[in-house]
Amino acid sequence: MRTIIVLNPKGGCGKSTISINIASYFAIKGKKVTLADCDPQGSSRDWLSIRPDRYSAINGIVVDDDRLQIPRNTEVLIIDTPAAIGDKRLAKYLRKAQSLIMPIIASPIDIRAAEHFLDELFSFKGSINNKIKIATVANRVREDTLIAAKLEHYLDNIKLPNGKRLPFMTMLRASQNYIHAAERGLSIFELPPSKTYYDREQWAPLLRWLNSKRSLPTK
Repeated sequence: MRTIIVLNPKGGCGKSTISINIASYFAIKGKKVTLADCDPQGSSRDWLSIRPDRYSAINGIVVDDDRLQIPRNTEVLIIDTPAAIGDKRLAKYLRKAQSLIMPIIASPIDIRAAEHFLDELFSFKGSINNKIKIATVANRVREDTLIAAKLEHYLDNIKLPNGKRLPFMTMLRASQNYIHAAERGLSIFELPPSKTYYDREQWAPLLRWLNSKRSLPTK
């Protein structure tokens, strides 16, 4: 089973938006997808509740006690995590995941929070490099701003404990398309391509990574 976790303990960085769009992408490809909502706010769960039946099916589970009861036929599991995650809970999530996507928004507070969290993440001995692959995404970016450029520079220069560069996948703009899609229980991949061409182009590097061996643990 392919397991992807979207994680950043800082609230408001768009974890649910990333999660639902990844879930939809794999469902459109014909995969049996389960979206696990571990966030008390229940944004992913609410999105699934209004999703039209005529679109690709996505199983939804709500996780209240960290016990994942995953449908047996699941081929791709997406885990939408909560903010303010503790060490024990973080360790549980890391043990389940193959790929970790960390969305970060362009603000000085969020950049500092990301620095602290990555230090904590790298301290989990054996979890990084071989057992789980990590990539960052700049999210809700207002293009051509100084803070966006600062975030891009920061993300492009993060080093893993082994000295290699932490993959920085893409910058996703602050687009109304995400709002319009979410209001209908859809993803940007289910809106007309003519309206979402630029957004889809921004997603392409992340999707290539998720579809490649580079996003899978080293055996």
